[in-house]
Amino acid sequence: MNDTFNGDSMRAIAFVLALSLVVWNTSALAANEDTRVPSFEETKHLAEQGNVDAQFNLGWMYRIGQGVPKNDAEAVAWYRRAAEQGDASAQYNLGVTYQRGEGIPKNDAEAVAWYRRAAEQGDAKAQHNLGVMYDEGEGVPKNDVDAYFWFNLAAAQGQENAGGNRDSTEKQMTREQIAEAQRRSATWKPKTE
Repeated sequence: MNDTFNGDSMRAIAFVLALSLVVWNTSALAANEDTRVPSFEETKHLAEQGNVDAQFNLGWMYRIGQGVPKNDAEAVAWYRRAAEQGDASAQYNLGVTYQRGEGIPKNDAEAVAWYRRAAEQGDAKAQHNLGVMYDEGEGVPKNDVDAYFWFNLAAAQGQENAGGNRDSTEKQMTREQIAEAQRRSATWKPKTE
């Protein structure tokens, strides 16, 4: 699980670029100034106004210490605000923080709950991590069918470790269990919050 935040860095970059374009267009029209990256203060202002992308990015800024001292508790608070608005990436990151106990007490059941919300929206990393939780019986009872199901969905999206984990779990399953997990995978559809 060393790839915990890698996919999210692309989202943060996309947000910064989009916000930079807005700032650039405004600045170019007003004073023909150079483009710039939005500051922590600008991102926080947008986040406080309820902008879900800014809330996620503010959590990321606190998580890595970009423009502000690193603060896992503040990262959790901002991820939670975005997660409660249905943001799958924030839900995934909140699951990671609960699983690791970073900025919040470790709680595998809470990690599972947040991973599930993101996984049900189609987030491959959350699907993989939820599979791990079922495979290892962390925060939920061990369940090979559920582990296979979530690994299979993540593997179908190209998540790096999911296929191997699914194949490893399959070795512990009966034919009936495999058929059930595959049937569930074939009929699964992502949900929106």
